[in-house]
Amino acid sequence: GAQIIDLMMLVIDVTKGMQTQSAECLVIGQIACQKMVVVLNKIDLLPEGKRQSAIEKMTKKMQKTLENTKFSGCPIVAVAAKPGGPEAPESENPQGISELIEVLKSQAYLPSRDPSGHFLMAVDHCFSIKGQGTVMTGTILSGSVSLGDNVEIPALKVTKKVKSMQMFHTPVTYAMQGDRVGVCVTQFDPKLLERGLICTPDSLHTIHAAIISLKKIQYFRGALQTKAKFHITVGHETVMGRVMFFSPAPANFNEEIQENVFDFEKDYLYQEQYLSKDSVSSEENKENDQAGEVQLPKQQWALLEFEKPVTCPKLCLVIGSKLDTDIHANTCRLAFHGVLLQGMEDKNYTETFLPKLKVYKQKHKEGQVERVMDDYSVIGRSLFKKETNIQIFVGLKVKLSTGEDGIIDGGFGQSGKFKIRIPDGLKPDTKMLLSAASKKKSKGGKGDMTKEDESSKNDSAQPVTISLIFKRYVFDTQKKIIQS
Repeated sequence: GAQIIDLMMLVIDVTKGMQTQSAECLVIGQIACQKMVVVLNKIDLLPEGKRQSAIEKMTKKMQKTLENTKFSGCPIVAVAAKPGGPEAPESENPQGISELIEVLKSQAYLPSRDPSGHFLMAVDHCFSIKGQGTVMTGTILSGSVSLGDNVEIPALKVTKKVKSMQMFHTPVTYAMQGDRVGVCVTQFDPKLLERGLICTPDSLHTIHAAIISLKKIQYFRGALQTKAKFHITVGHETVMGRVMFFSPAPANFNEEIQENVFDFEKDYLYQEQYLSKDSVSSEENKENDQAGEVQLPKQQWALLEFEKPVTCPKLCLVIGSKLDTDIHANTCRLAFHGVLLQGMEDKNYTETFLPKLKVYKQKHKEGQVERVMDDYSVIGRSLFKKETNIQIFVGLKVKLSTGEDGIIDGGFGQSGKFKIRIPDGLKPDTKMLLSAASKKKSKGGKGDMTKEDESSKNDSAQPVTISLIFKRYVFDTQKKIIQS
């Protein structure tokens, strides 16, 4: 509903100030609306002597609250809509309402409307009129409609002809974006549609999953975790959906991203959660504080998978919320908002569509050099489990902590050890380090291993580690291992 509002009025109880639900309205307003007027209501509840100073105090407080929002500096008007409350006699005159009307007049404007594109209307009532047919009333979100046009009710896959139309009790032959209109069709049971969308036939798509660009709502306290479920408001419905977050590959974090398009040619990095200043752990922050600002990508995306299919226009607004949060808890339930860039209409989208989406996970494995075989090869351990099929890793590049580049040559024995070829040969220092380590090991003899082993741990240099970095695409059916 917020998508059809051009000017919002946020009503605040002057005795209580901003409540949780006022804050949520403000958040939705920032996402879906351009202009706002704040109304401080119930000023009759303030004692007369202190009334003016209390109103000024609350006005200042509201100005401070709105300072960092798009509504900074908006008008704030104090009123008593019904002095004495609902039980008061009708003779009680409201206070401040004529001033509010003047403010609304000064803030009102004619939004620019566009009749082009597909017809789409949000229906909020549906009822029958005897001898006429079924009337659907609502607001036209895009395009235009004329008498005799066919319109589709996509939720029911039904198409009907427009028999007559009215705007504010006046018959019309044409209506366009922004108009409130009643559209009459015949032979349609009004019980089938209480509210929803009607449109140009075949212009809306029904989707099972979607890719969206998104931003976290700063007042949402939790982290946005991949695999979490949110209430997803999209088009005209709210359904449960599971999310998976991803961002540009780190090299492209600062690249300008084209708005409202998604590029399937690019590689994207899988994220366990949406990256924001508070999601980067405190440990990392400590390290990064020395290095400067935490690097955050300019844009992030999510794959949304809906629990039931959704009918909506392309590029529509998406809001993710946790509506099961306790309503009395003082916390924002709205988590993120974004734009739907790509819908997946095929029920089997996991097979037909997702493999096109190049989201990868970066993998990093560490092992150790067990011993030297010759100047150009070493044996490694602890990189793989005993049962791992080492064959799939053969030919991958590894790096030793001493700086040499190596290539995995194959398994060695049965216990998950493996052979590494060092094309440029081992450095003399590395050979000394490794032979010293292996001498220490053998010196202890078999019987008295433990004590010797403890001491050798303490006084030998750090073991030489082997590091293997590769990536795997999340939706790659073959699970190939890729090294850049």
